[in-house]
Amino acid sequence: MRKHAIREVSIEVRGDHICGRFDAMASPCEVLIDAIDSQQALALTQAIATEAWRIESKYSRYRDDNIMYEINHAQGQAVAIDHETQQLLSLANTCFELSEGRFDVTSGILGQVWQFDGSDTIPSQTMIEACLVCSGWENVQLADDSVRLLPGYAIDLGGIGKEYAVDRCVQLAREMQPTWSVLVNFGGDIGVTRPRQAHPYWQVGIEHPDPARTTQMLVTIAQGGLATSGDAKRFLLKDGVRYGHVLDPQTGYPVKDAPRSVTVAGENCTQAGLLATLAILHGAQAEVFLQEQAVTHWCLW
Repeated sequence: MRKHAIREVSIEVRGDHICGRFDAMASPCEVLIDAIDSQQALALTQAIATEAWRIESKYSRYRDDNIMYEINHAQGQAVAIDHETQQLLSLANTCFELSEGRFDVTSGILGQVWQFDGSDTIPSQTMIEACLVCSGWENVQLADDSVRLLPGYAIDLGGIGKEYAVDRCVQLAREMQPTWSVLVNFGGDIGVTRPRQAHPYWQVGIEHPDPARTTQMLVTIAQGGLATSGDAKRFLLKDGVRYGHVLDPQTGYPVKDAPRSVTVAGENCTQAGLLATLAILHGAQAEVFLQEQAVTHWCLW
């Protein structure tokens, strides 16, 4: 079923910079622009919003009129894909290989039985196993111009789609305004084009996963990507046990003993997002994994 968000763009002058706003990918989106030219800032925000909406329309699994619907409902037949889709699916393949199977875009089918709404409803083992039968990236046949899934399989690009959109919009901002520093923030997934003019850093607040703590962790970023993965808003609570929303595709259950929140700084948002998710998938060894990657990171337990 198609779901169309209200597509409105606004800007606000905030002293030495301008903030553009719109909604996309079920998230509030911001564009911070180190400039005071309102007309050009509005044009840039509109272009970024249009690109975000294009990517959302093309790859959302909640629509019935895009390439993802065609791929997921092909009943075992090969589906022709364009270069952009092939690149995204190749990225999914790289994520699967680098994570040794922990990052699997076919495991989204588990979302049919796990509803992370703060309740205490845990799916049965039978329900989980029924989903696992229809998942496994190793069974996907990806070519340069086509992809084929087994019947019952489905791809969900939610784990990389928003980060990809951030990086595309960062590149767009660089092309449109190469001398401006622009921060693109899609629901906490962030990319920055270049350092600011007067002072190089943007300051970003990271929400603490414990709702009882209202303070934010402040991170400064001049260029590159920043992404956070955690269970601050999506979880289940059963018999005193908290189940986070990041699922292990090999067991079908939430990862045990993982940090409540992981934030990673990277060369771009896609890299940062992948490392943050992989850290969560490493459970209690999340911080050890990130230290091995030699990346700047923050883990909150």
